[in-house]
Amino acid sequence: MPEPLPAAPLPGAAELPALHAALDDWFAANARDLPWRAPECTPWGVLVSEVMLQQTPVVRVLPVWEEWLRRWPEPSDLAGEPAGEAVRSWGRLGYPRRALRLHAAAAAIRDGHGGLVPGAYAELLELPGVGSYTAAAVAAFAFGRRETVVDTNIRRVHARLVLGSALPSQALTAAEMRLAASLLPADPGASVRWNASVMELGATVCTARAPKCGQCPVRESCAWLAAGEPAPTYTPKGQAWHGTDRQVRGAVMAVLRLAEDPVAPELFYRAPADLGFEPQGIAIPLAALHRLNAAPEQLERALAGLLGDGLAELHLGGVRLPA
Repeated sequence: MPEPLPAAPLPGAAELPALHAALDDWFAANARDLPWRAPECTPWGVLVSEVMLQQTPVVRVLPVWEEWLRRWPEPSDLAGEPAGEAVRSWGRLGYPRRALRLHAAAAAIRDGHGGLVPGAYAELLELPGVGSYTAAAVAAFAFGRRETVVDTNIRRVHARLVLGSALPSQALTAAEMRLAASLLPADPGASVRWNASVMELGATVCTARAPKCGQCPVRESCAWLAAGEPAPTYTPKGQAWHGTDRQVRGAVMAVLRLAEDPVAPELFYRAPADLGFEPQGIAIPLAALHRLNAAPEQLERALAGLLGDGLAELHLGGVRLPA
């Protein structure tokens, strides 16, 4: 295991305003035009975007977010639908339990907050499925609050800019949170812009594998560049997909999302032709599932996991999305 990152020396009082101004100007000129950043975007739209963007690229989130906000422009609109509709509309974003959490959060907002997303960090943190990052991000980006927002991109920029490390520690530390808090401008509006600009810099310029240092507006202040770009102390591990239980779960979910009626369990294990009939509407995702050649025990684990997570339920002898 690598040694934890040392406590960071704080930038001097004279350096911070220059850093803030440089990134503020860069963000104003280079920020991506994303709908959840628009002035007219509601706090609900910001909350939905923050949940969808967890471990998911912007390009995949955009069409799903837009469809969600067209269909459910307010939390009460989503809360009035079955949880299964949230899962169905989640599409292929992955980690579909996030859809269930958003549905539960929408119900909590409807029932406990008059249908309006709360603006205080503590109240946001009490919503189902909302953790410390999401609560801080929504309070900052939807309500203009001065909150310390720390995601993977922000952690990487801080590690390079201040600590001189290629990558942040493998898990978020208290020292990183203290560093992030120390860099935050005192003015609430400036703090929101700082959070957004550092996040954008990490997402588009100070990337994990191929940083575009020549385009960086704060490269002259970067401790990592000054140290000669030292190599990471560990190699980030990507998550396996092919042949995993996650892949099989995703294929089963693809069937359930298109099914109008409960799906007979045997269809997951045997091709419809072998059972003597042709299912309506789910032939394509079923064929994709069978092409995986998953072992029966793997299919059993996938189904049991989906039922256990509340992403599916048994009904009339079949399996369907939750009602």
